[in-house]
Amino acid sequence: MKRIILLLLTITTFSFSSVLYANAEHHGQSDSSTPEVQGMISIKSTNSVKVTLDKLEAVLKKKGITIVTRWSHDAGAKKVGIKLRPTELLIFGNPKLGSHFFTSQQTAGIDLPLKALAWQDSKGQVWLSYNDPAYIAGRHKINDRAEIVAKMTGALKKLTAVAVSP
Repeated sequence: MKRIILLLLTITTFSFSSVLYANAEHHGQSDSSTPEVQGMISIKSTNSVKVTLDKLEAVLKKKGITIVTRWSHDAGAKKVGIKLRPTELLIFGNPKLGSHFFTSQQTAGIDLPLKALAWQDSKGQVWLSYNDPAYIAGRHKINDRAEIVAKMTGALKKLTAVAVSP
C-alpha cells in the first residue's frame, strides 16, 4: 500500500514539476523573478538544491516534524534518459496541525502531508517552492480553521527561511 501511495505521489509531483517548468520557461515568466503558480509560494535560495533540502530536512527533524520521503525528480528522469536540472521534493507533515484540516474537510488529505520542491531554473537560480496553506484551505473550503492556517503559514515561513539562508 505504501508503494502505491509513493507511486501516486511521484506521478503527481512529477506532473507538478513539469507544469512548474512549463510556466516558468514557456509562458513569458522570467527566471530572475519569482515564479507565479497559483497557490504556491516560491523563494530564492542561496544554496544548491541538495543543500537547500538538506537544511530544510534538518530543521524539520529538529522541530519534531515527520519526514515522509525525499524524492529526486532529476535522478528519476536520468534513469529514463531525460535531462532535468536539479529538482528534489521533500514530503513532510505535522499531525498536530494538519489533522485539524481533516476534521474540517477530509479531502485536504490529497494536499497533505505538505511538500517542498527545491529546483534550479535555467539561469542556475535555486528556488524553494511549497503550497500555501491558505490556498489548500480555500481549495477544500475550510473556513473554520483560520488559526491553524496562520500557524502553518508562520511555521513554513520560518522553516523555509532557514533552508534558503547561507
